[in-house]
Order: sequence, then C-alpha cells, then structure tokens
Amino acid sequence: MQYLLLILLPFCEKNDYKEYGTMDSLVFGQRLRYYRKRNGYTLTELGKLINRPAPYLSQLENGNSEPRVTLVSQLASVLDCTPADLLDPEPPTRRAQLEIELRRLQEDPRNQERKLPYVRPSTRMGDEVLEHIVGLYAALDDDSQATTTDPNTAGTIARHSNIGLRREMRDRNNYYEEIENLVNEILEAVNYPGAGPVSERILVDVCDYFGFSVRRAENIPHSTRSITDQREKVIYIPQRNDLPTRASRSVVLQTLGHYALDHEVTDDIEEYLRQRIESNYFAAAILAPEKPAVTFLQNAYETHDISVEDLQEIFYISYEMAGHRLTNLATKHLGVTIHFLRSDDEGTVWKAYENDGVPLPRGTDGTIEGEHLCRNWGTRQAFHTQDSFSLHYQYTDTPSGQFWCVTHVEADRFPHHAVTIGTTADQAKWFRGSDTKRFSTSYCPDKECCNTARASVRQHWSGVAWPSARDRSNITSGLPLLPKSFSRFPGVDMVEVYEFLERQESP
Repeated sequence: MQYLLLILLPFCEKNDYKEYGTMDSLVFGQRLRYYRKRNGYTLTELGKLINRPAPYLSQLENGNSEPRVTLVSQLASVLDCTPADLLDPEPPTRRAQLEIELRRLQEDPRNQERKLPYVRPSTRMGDEVLEHIVGLYAALDDDSQATTTDPNTAGTIARHSNIGLRREMRDRNNYYEEIENLVNEILEAVNYPGAGPVSERILVDVCDYFGFSVRRAENIPHSTRSITDQREKVIYIPQRNDLPTRASRSVVLQTLGHYALDHEVTDDIEEYLRQRIESNYFAAAILAPEKPAVTFLQNAYETHDISVEDLQEIFYISYEMAGHRLTNLATKHLGVTIHFLRSDDEGTVWKAYENDGVPLPRGTDGTIEGEHLCRNWGTRQAFHTQDSFSLHYQYTDTPSGQFWCVTHVEADRFPHHAVTIGTTADQAKWFRGSDTKRFSTSYCPDKECCNTARASVRQHWSGVAWPSARDRSNITSGLPLLPKSFSRFPGVDMVEVYEFLERQESP
C-alpha cells in the first residue's frame, strides 16, 4: 500500500494521503528531521521556505501531526529529495529507529502503568544509552507476561470490548457513513426542511415512520431509560419531572435507533456496547442533521470560531451530544483531529475518544475508562476555577506535544461531571477560546507530575492520615450481568420491566 501511495502521489494533490495508504507519523517525522538537518535548515528557516510556522513543523517531526500530500511535495522540493524519500516506511538511521522504539515503549499502556519517568532522547544522549534503555524495556516485558486478571469476568470482557470499539471509532474518525445515509433518508421522508433544529412535529413523524408512539409514564424502573412495548408499538419514557424535554428527545431516538439499525437482542457484551454506540450516533444524527451541521461548522471554521456551545444551542441538544457530534463531523468534513472526554470531579474517565494523539491515561490492559486524568489537565482544572460552571479554556504541554481544550462542567449532575473537547495546539486556532492565556504542563505518567505529594507534606502526615473512602459505583466493570434466565439485557431488571408493562395494560 505504501508503494501504491507513492505512485498516486502526483495525482492526488487536493486529497489527504490517508485515502491512498497509511503513514507511520513517527517514521515520517524522523525522515523529515533527517533531510532538514542534511540541508542545514533550522525549523524556522524551513518554515519560511514553505510558509508554515516552526511549531507546526516541530509537531510533524515529533510524529504528533500528519501532513497532506501537497505539503509532502513542497517539503521534498525544498529539501532536495523526492516525496518517496520522505514517505519511505523505514527509519533513516539506527538512531532514529531507537528513538521511535523508545517512544512507543514508553507510550505502551503497560509501561505507563509502571509510572516510570518519561525519557526524552536528547542529542547528548549516546546511541549506546538508547540501546541500553530499549533493551531493558524488552527484558521488563519478558518478565511481565503473567496476569492476575480473569479474562472471563464481565468487567474484563467489557473493558476489552471497549478497547476494540474505540480502535474502530478512531479508524473511522468516529464517522459512521452508513448511519448518516440512513438518517438522511428518514429526514427526507418526514419532510425535514433541511436547516435548523428538528421540531417536535418532525420527531413525531420520525416515530410514525417506524410505526411507534411515545407515552410518558410514572414509575418506570430505574434500571431503564425507556421501555418499548413491541406488540402495541409504544415507547414509554419517564414523566417530565424525571426526564426533561431535551433529554427525552435523545432517549426516544436512541430507542428508535435500535429498530432503525436492525439490532437484535444480545447477551454478548461487545455487541451490546456496539449497539449502544450506534443507537446514540443515530439519535445525534437525527437531532443535529449532517448537512446543516456541516454548513454551520464550515462557516465557524472559516471565521476561526468553532464552538460546542453554539452547536448545542442551534440544534437544541445537550452539550455532551454536541461534543460527540463535533467528533463525528470535524475530521471528516474539516480535516481537524480532536479528542473528547467525560470525567467526574475526581478525574475518573467515564468516556473518551481521540484521533489527535492526546496522551490519555491507560490501564495495564489498555483501557481508559476508570483511569485518572492528570491534575494539571484542563478537564480537572475546570473544577477549581473561580466560576467552575463557566467554560474553561486551557493549553497543556505534555510528553506528546501541546494540546488545547475547552471544558464544560455540568451543574445538574452530582457528583459534577465535565465534558471536554480538545485538539492539538496548531489546530486550536479554528476554535473559540484559542486565545486563552491559561497554560499548564503535564508530565504524566511520570508519578512526580501530580501523583506524589510534596516531600515536606508526606513527611508531616505519613502514618497519621487515615481516610475513609467514599462509596461509589465501579464504572470500570461494565454493566452488571444478571443470569440469562433473568435477563438478556445487561444491567436491566426484567422483573420490574414486566411488572411495569402489566400496569400499563391494566384498566
């Protein structure tokens, strides 16, 4: 595929190389650095020659960004080489290969869990030192093959399923074309005008399109968001005092999504989680339709004013759904890579997505849910500002580069949750709030960054402090699985569901 890319290169100037092949950004960065130094250019000097800022070129050389084909051609012409030289899949030197291996080893979730200090190979670090460090990592992995985790528990299966699903979402840039096409057909069938928020009439027509009606009901079991009577084609949702109108729109469409996407009842956790992702996507695509949402985002992009809150208000959806919708459309239609986080006030990750290389915390098995974010990240700093319910904008320097983010703390949830949308520093210019003066630095997973108290404090309180932990749900274990004889819907008490439906039929 790499060689196909080289053949097609002259014919695809207006397109991203990703359409024709794959690129190892770390190898490309090393090859770019090699040819730049061979020509005696500094980053600033090279940037002037191709009309690009030096920080952007630094991101390329560090493997944190990937260039478009036109830029590869520009670089090749300036650096007296061919595009094939820059796109060669092999590191240019043994030193470059060692630096790439060291970075990948240190970013491996198993090694991040060991909390070892992050080593940045400087020019003064000899090749033999790099060989030694890489060899030690390999030996350490050989000694750590055993695991105490039972692979058959529900929690382990759910965590492993999340890893695979997140990888799939990243490969797609979180854009599900088949769902977008289906939604466009549905909206056209119910005469959606093509712009603005989806009205209540349109939502009723969407339900009618699938033959369903919606009823508010009391005492819906707490283990459910909605209950569907498939015989009578009725979707029951909680009363307005338990489920506000904006939230109810999402719940109804998430329920319809299962029918629209031909989902079947499953007791397989991975398939269940996939269905949840797809039905949530369906709901967001209905409430913030692709064509008007893309038009809005393209206009905001041109004025350097992309904002989640505007997307939220224009389409009358939650901030979280607006953030998700931005991840669906930003890379596909704007070429902007992005990350999304939902976390609580302790920094525990509940949901996460990224395709911009942000260094999310990972457990030894590679999962992100249940891990703790660095205290210096914007998503945690937002809880400690003077007005924690205002939008919090921040740049953060990390071992993987500099990132920008905006964090929204939800006031109507306890404990409070934060929704964060971010991107690389060089792409922040397209977003509202990119002019923020808030800057922070994170060295995580280095334990000295934020997970170790100051020496004087440790000495004063060690052996004296005895905290009592707060009771909480174990979000890392996935939804509880009842015996199959009780339920084929993870986390749902079917006894309560059947009794609820019985009450609806009673005269």
